[in-house]
Order: sequence, then C-alpha cells, then structure tokens
Amino acid sequence: MSDQVLIFDTSLRDGEQALAASLSFKEKLQIALTLEKLGVDVMEVGFPISSPGDFESVKNIASIIKNSTVCGLARALEKDIDAAYQALKDAANYRIHCFIATSDIHVKEKLHKDFDAIVDMAVKAIKYARNRAPDVEFSCEDAGRTPIDHLCRIVEAAIDAGAQTINIPDTVGYTLPYEFGSIIETLFNRVPNIDKARISVHCHNDLGMATANSLSAVLKGARQIECTVNGIGERAGNCSLEEVVMAMKTRSSYMNVHTNINCKEIAHASQIVSQICNMPVPANKAIVGANAFSHSSGIHQDGVLKNRDTYEIITPESVGFNTNNLNLTARSGRHVIAHRLSLLGYKEGSYDLDNVYTRFKELADLKGQVFDYDLEALLFFSQIQEEPEQFKLEYLTVLSGGKNVIPTASLKMRIGDEVVSYATTGNGPVDAVYQAIYHLTGYADDIKLEKYDIKSKGEGKDALGQVDIIVNYKGKVFHGMGLATDIIQSSAFAMIHACNSIYRSNLIALEKQKHHDIEFVNKSCELGNKP
Repeated sequence: MSDQVLIFDTSLRDGEQALAASLSFKEKLQIALTLEKLGVDVMEVGFPISSPGDFESVKNIASIIKNSTVCGLARALEKDIDAAYQALKDAANYRIHCFIATSDIHVKEKLHKDFDAIVDMAVKAIKYARNRAPDVEFSCEDAGRTPIDHLCRIVEAAIDAGAQTINIPDTVGYTLPYEFGSIIETLFNRVPNIDKARISVHCHNDLGMATANSLSAVLKGARQIECTVNGIGERAGNCSLEEVVMAMKTRSSYMNVHTNINCKEIAHASQIVSQICNMPVPANKAIVGANAFSHSSGIHQDGVLKNRDTYEIITPESVGFNTNNLNLTARSGRHVIAHRLSLLGYKEGSYDLDNVYTRFKELADLKGQVFDYDLEALLFFSQIQEEPEQFKLEYLTVLSGGKNVIPTASLKMRIGDEVVSYATTGNGPVDAVYQAIYHLTGYADDIKLEKYDIKSKGEGKDALGQVDIIVNYKGKVFHGMGLATDIIQSSAFAMIHACNSIYRSNLIALEKQKHHDIEFVNKSCELGNKP
C-alpha cells in the first residue's frame, strides 16, 4: 500500500510576500477557500508577528477554514510564537511553524551566534510552542547549505523537544536532486529518533531544481512537501504544487506514494491564484500553462489523433481543464446562473448573486452568448468590488483622438455621498482617463503608474478585456484590476480599484496613529503627567 505525502501550501505566506502589491483579506480568503477545496493538508496563511494586517488576516482565515490545518509562521522567539497562537487558536486545526537559520553563513553573518546557541534557541522555542499548539513544525532555514553533522544534531534535538514535523528547506535553491536526496537519506540513517517525526521539504527554484529536489526527497523518505500554486514565491519561486502532485500521481507505481489533492481542481486553483496575485502563468508552464496540452508538430498531431497516449502522459481533463459551454444568454435567469456557478465549484452563499447576475445581464446584452470563463471573470470582479468603495465610476466618455484631435476624457464619479465631474486631456485616451481620476481622488501629486497590462479573458472579438495595473503611492505599491468589453472602461475600473485600496490603506494608517496616540496619553496619565 502506498504512503501519503502531505501537501503543505505556502502560497499565502511565501508566495504572497513576493508579490508586487499586498493582497486584501477578501483576496486572501478566496485563495484559502480555493486551497481548501483543492484538498491541501496544511495551508500556511501568514506570518502573524510581521504586521497587524497579517495577524488579522491569519486570525480571520483560521476561524473559517475547517478541512485543512491552518498554519502560521514564527521565528524561534516567544513573542512570535505568542502572536501565532493568538491568531490561530480559534481554528478547527492549527499548527505553529517556527524556524531558525542553521547554515554557517546564516549563523555567523546574520544571527552573529555560535551553533550551540542556535540549538538552545530552537529547543526552547519548540517547547514553548508545544504549550500553545497541538501541532508544531520546526524548520532548519538554509538546511541545504548546513554542515550535515550540525543538521543531524539540531534535527535530533528538535524532535526531542516535541516537534512533530521537521522541515528541511533548500532556502536558496542551491542543491542538486541527488545531493538533496542524500541529505534526507543521511538524516534517516543517522538521527536516532527520526521515526518520531514527519520529514518535510521546502525547495526553492533558483536553479530550476525545486520540483526535482522535492521528488528526490520523497523517494528517500520525506512525507510532506511545502509548495505553492503556480510555484509563486521569493525570487524564482517555490516548488510548484501542481508539478509535484501530478508527478507523484502519474508515476505512482514507481514512487509508491499518493496525496489527498483533488487533481480536477488544479486548473481552477491555478487560475484563481494567477488572477488574484496578478502573476500570469507562462504559456509553457508544466501542467497549467496554455501550451501544456497543445501539439504543434505534424508528427505529434498525427499521433494524438490516433491515440492521445502517444504524446499526452496526462489529460487536460485530469487537472480540471474543460470545454466551455455556450448556453448562457441574456434570456438566462438567475437560477441558471446559480446552477452554472455550482457546476463550476462555487457554493451558493459564497458570492453575491444579485451583483453577479446584474453584471451578467449587462455582458450578455453586449456579447450575446456568455462562456464559463466570462462568468468566472465576472464573479471574481464582483468579489473584489465587495470591499467598501470610496470611489465609484458613474459615467465615462472618451474622445480617443486622431489627426488634429487631442484625447479627452469626461468622468462622473461618486466620492462618498457626493457625485463630482471632471474633464481633461492626456497623451492618449487611457492617460486622459487616469489624469481625470487622479484629479477627482486627490491623489494626483503622489500617485505613479508603474505597470499596465492588458489581457484577453476568453476568445474571439467579444472577449472581455482585463487590465491589471501596479501603482506607487507614497512609496507603497497597490494592485488594481478592471474587467469590461471596452478596454478604456476596463482601464478606468482598474485605476479606481487601486485608488480604493489606497483610500482603505490610509484609513488603516489613521486608525493605527489614533490608537498609538491614545496609548501614549494613557501611559502619560499613568506616569502622573497631564494629557
């Protein structure tokens, strides 16, 4: 009988920290719910001590997720472990994941300690965490470059201290598959209490070895893989969830292992993470790329027509790619839309049907027929707009320009309870729209457009146009997304989305300052000073 390999997804921690712009709580929650549906065993949803926002996000997600273990990261410090516990304690199942660096370069140059001190810190942290969590994982950061004698010593000490999972990270993607597998094999041969813990691996992709190293470790006895959807993460990214899962499934008879992942949800999870994180999936990406199941060579095409197995070792259907249905039109009722969304995997009550149906009717009037991918795009767009909106587009008209004509935009926006209008010119139609939005929001002096991307959501001349932008506002970056059949309108939605994120960020900053001022006054009063 085959062994189970646990899938530990860190898209919301290691993956999220590498994004150009931070995700909102609703965006993180949507990814968490997608991961739960995918069937991940453990999801690492944040680093609670890192910021008040991350703490609240971890706390809220932990209270909602029921079918996966929710994990929070902590350094080998009591304050980090306390923060992780407070954020996770309401979860149905939770794990505290503490770590400390163990390689010579990290110990000496970053931590300025000797290895004895590192072992002591690890042991104390694990014992402290065990008093606050039923499940504790310990990571030896930069294990791939740690002297093997040191690694064996700290792994043995960590297991004795109570860590149920020991993670061996190739933090900088330095090792080669045979080399990394040998590290895992050595641990099993030399650490006397190794049978009392599950060995995990966390491989980065700096040399393109993350998937190969992870699979090599599994062949040597590791039974948890830490990975991310689409391989997102620091620098060149992490081990790709879809790659290791499908490799183990496709080669199950050779590897004699299995996972609990619902493979037919892989494509959907990939699309959701790509969309929310604003990280397009490369066309040649294994398993989920647009070309993963394409055949251009005449010889390949002939072989596939005769027998798909000639050139396809997995089928697109096995990871959830399906043909698109064409049965949705302006005559389709609300119940049809709800039914179609349920077939696509969206539970009733997890979205605002009124909002989605209103946008569906508008799109159906424009396009005639609406595809599944249109419906999912509308659903995502309606969800990002469920955040409180200070700015809302009421009216837009644009003169695109031409010979002897200057591009002009006229906008009407709702700002709070007030409706205001403005018209201006620009270098092009999109620039004119953005200049008007900058003026109406009051952000003109501090905002800078850093990135502007357009992509088609669907096929043919009636495809929806999605615009993704990154803006810099006073040194902070924000992501905006817009979706419409008209690219100018989509561009306006994207900028307004970003401006609403800026507005909410400013409100949070003001609230923090207010809280800080109150604490300062209270402390002054305690010391006998007048406020």
